[in-house]
Amino acid sequence: MRWTMTTDELQTDRLVLRRFTPADAEPFAELAGDRAISDTMISIPHPLPEDFADQWVRADRPSRFAVCDRATETLVGSAELRELDPEHSQIELSFWIGRPYWGRGYATEAAAALVRYAFGTLDINRIYAFHMARNPASGRVLSKLGMRQEGLLRQRVRKWGRFEDTLIWAIVRDDLSS
Repeated sequence: MRWTMTTDELQTDRLVLRRFTPADAEPFAELAGDRAISDTMISIPHPLPEDFADQWVRADRPSRFAVCDRATETLVGSAELRELDPEHSQIELSFWIGRPYWGRGYATEAAAALVRYAFGTLDINRIYAFHMARNPASGRVLSKLGMRQEGLLRQRVRKWGRFEDTLIWAIVRDDLSS
């Protein structure tokens, strides 16, 4: 099995998923600084601390990608594979798309590229993802990827001082052949 994330870029019809660069800090701060993004993302605080965007784009996370419009090279969001578990051949999928780009299918397209990469290049057996129960749009994206909802995790996370239920979804290699 291959466990090293070595790709610097993934391409889809409309998107390029590439490594973040320092030049991405300003557009990242603009997109991620929107309260609507932070509202359903545990990893994005609001208000966004002054140095957060710079730290995000400079972090040495080989599985974190800037999601960019292929035609304009504009940053539209972020997608990531994380929590690699080599023993059990599984990994977590996470993504967000900036509000100006909602409703264009970018989340599904970017996430699908990472699913193909994880199953193909990384030889992963299981990919899972979480989303807050009050964010059904993320569930629709995960469903389009062929993921199945596995359960409800009651009060799994705390956001804005309130415990939130999350849903867990997954797809396994065997799902690809059925």
